[in-house]
Amino acid sequence: MKRIMMGTLIGVTVFTSSVWAKGNSPFNALPEFIQGDIAQTTYDGITDDLLTAGLGASGFVGSAPVFNEPLAPTPAELRRLAIYNNYRALVDTAPGGGYGTFFGPSVGATGEGRIAGEEYLAFMTVPGSNVPITVMAQVPESFDPRNACMVTAPSSGSRGIYGAIGTAGEWGLKKGCAVVYTDKGTGTGSHNLETNTAQRMDGTLTGADEAVQFRADLSDTARSDFSAVWPDRFAFKHAHSKANPEADWGRYVLQSIEFGFYVLNEKFGRELGNGKTLITIKPKKTLVIASSVSNGGGSSVRAAEQDTKGLIDGVAVSEPNVNPVVDTGFTIVQGTGTAITEHSRSLFEYTTALAVYQGCANQAPAIRDDAPLNFLNTPAVRDNICNSLASKGLLSGAASATIDDYAIEAQRILNEDFGIQPEQNLLAPVHFASKVAQSISMTYANAYGRAGVEDRVCGLSFAATDKDNAYAVRPLTPTEEAAAFATSNGIPPTAGVDIVYDDAEGEPTALPASVSPSSSQMDYGLDALLCLHSLALGRDAITGDALTGTDAALADAIFEGIEDIRATGNLRGKPAVFVTGRADAILPINHTSRPYFGLNQRVEGADSELRYYEVLNAHHLDILNQFNGIGSRYVPLHHYYFQALDLVWERLTNGTPLPPSQVVRAVARGDMATPLAQSNLPAVAAQPAGADRIRLVGNELRIPE
Repeated sequence: MKRIMMGTLIGVTVFTSSVWAKGNSPFNALPEFIQGDIAQTTYDGITDDLLTAGLGASGFVGSAPVFNEPLAPTPAELRRLAIYNNYRALVDTAPGGGYGTFFGPSVGATGEGRIAGEEYLAFMTVPGSNVPITVMAQVPESFDPRNACMVTAPSSGSRGIYGAIGTAGEWGLKKGCAVVYTDKGTGTGSHNLETNTAQRMDGTLTGADEAVQFRADLSDTARSDFSAVWPDRFAFKHAHSKANPEADWGRYVLQSIEFGFYVLNEKFGRELGNGKTLITIKPKKTLVIASSVSNGGGSSVRAAEQDTKGLIDGVAVSEPNVNPVVDTGFTIVQGTGTAITEHSRSLFEYTTALAVYQGCANQAPAIRDDAPLNFLNTPAVRDNICNSLASKGLLSGAASATIDDYAIEAQRILNEDFGIQPEQNLLAPVHFASKVAQSISMTYANAYGRAGVEDRVCGLSFAATDKDNAYAVRPLTPTEEAAAFATSNGIPPTAGVDIVYDDAEGEPTALPASVSPSSSQMDYGLDALLCLHSLALGRDAITGDALTGTDAALADAIFEGIEDIRATGNLRGKPAVFVTGRADAILPINHTSRPYFGLNQRVEGADSELRYYEVLNAHHLDILNQFNGIGSRYVPLHHYYFQALDLVWERLTNGTPLPPSQVVRAVARGDMATPLAQSNLPAVAAQPAGADRIRLVGNELRIPE
């Protein structure tokens, strides 16, 4: 039986027997899925380190590090900037927002929070695919093989290998645990089709025929022919690998754990003197928590569902991107509201709906002037989107209908037809301005449908554009491309590369500035967005007619791709915690955490140890809290993510029961001048009031108001 004991703790928790060792050699061996060499680097914790790349806690508050030679940054310089950018992309480091008080490298640590240790990087593949996936293990100097622990840190979003450095990475390294990372088949891998340049594992560029993060599946002739018609285009690994990486996110995480055990046994295993090393650090004696946030959290959930070897002991994730199997046997009810029956829609369906309707909804009187940063959405373009939708019959209204009428209707469609909670409306405009739904829609259409860059789904492609020349396509500058490993989030618009509407009226143009052929209006390329939404619906979004030809084939492929990524709700009885913000406007809770919890209760029943904590006044991207109007209204969900990890740790080491599922009533600080205090961040209650409990009662998932 699996027993976990940390240090001198007396209380232990007993788990099902691990089957990892059955049939395995007792000697350490490089996993077959590792491709090529492993790069190992030791960091002293002074000049450079695992967590902050030598910057320390104060370095994340300061200006970004720069390259000595902008056209030829070193691997160390790229790593440092990548860690800086990835940390700050997920964690609010602005004064008063909790950094340095409730979270950050220095909290609970000595000095600047630099962590000495070793880092191991490699490429791996999964059976049936030759697309290289980056995997990394960090082993802090404080790791104790007698009390071994490991935390998974798959990247959030489409980020690269350091994408979870400030979330699961920080928490695990500060605990003295090994942390295993993977870019989960997404990552920063980009391929310049014009020059054939791609990124090595360390982020440096090469045009040579050698191992790189990603190159499009095109012959030199096909690539040349494509570039002759569509010059200066880029292919990105998440969108264009033809592998639907999300289908294997769970496997990537499980393989990262096995890689972690290989690394630990190479370092701490018993050398027998005959060239063999006896495995001494085994899963049954190692506490393993599957973790991360957003897409990374969804990856760890899928890994726990697929864990047949007993590698994972517990799960702690924040706002996980899970697409649960659709179970119509239960509804979701918040307070005394109307029962939501159409839950568990796919990411692709609700995101393409946001891409189509949100641009107009930004003009709704209820949010138009109050939504933070809505000024970034040009009023004229908002009006054009509304008019284009109305002219296509997608917004109803009398002959005298105004833009306000159309915007109110667009908002109603999103809230009532697509299950977007009203609490998410205020943040949706800033996400539209940041092109979140638009970029996800394009990338995932390609990924789910296993389309190649040459397919240009819905007439869209990736390229740099020139804001001084009507946002027409331009070459990416050598300086921009040299830094892309460190500045890219893996899903354009990013690192100077934008979404281009190739079929725009006039010439290929950056999507936000493009003119739709059907309307001759600058309506954010609505024709292209409606094309993506049609693929999600499996029918023409305007007429309702069945798709035909290549569109029908692609829609079918996308549907199959989505079915491949559906989560089962079976966590195999593992202690698990989900924390999600009610105002999450990127991964709406009625299609992710809420229905997953309901599905899990129906699948596992009394055997379930999943707890779901829904945090009021919290949302998806804490980094936005640095802006006025957002930081005053919302608290950092990051704080509750760390609390989730603490709770699972206590459950696994001390046997402390996980608190029941509940609504956590966090309180916004009201103004940016007032620093966050403990009173703003009430802890998850060990015994919540009955009115705060989240329960599945019969066929109804009840969420307190």
